[in-house]
Amino acid sequence: MPHTVALFAAASEDQGPGNTIRIVLIASLVGAALLAWFLLRGYRNDDNND
Repeated sequence: MPHTVALFAAASEDQGPGNTIRIVLIASLVGAALLAWFLLRGYRNDDNND
């Protein structure tokens, strides 16, 4: 059993920047969506006085 714990510990340390890149990618996609919504909401036609 101690060998299994050591194996999992070694495997978890050797993942590299995968989680960081995933978080940055998700945050940038959410930011791009919010920026697009903020910029495009000004183009809405609010004049309903036809």
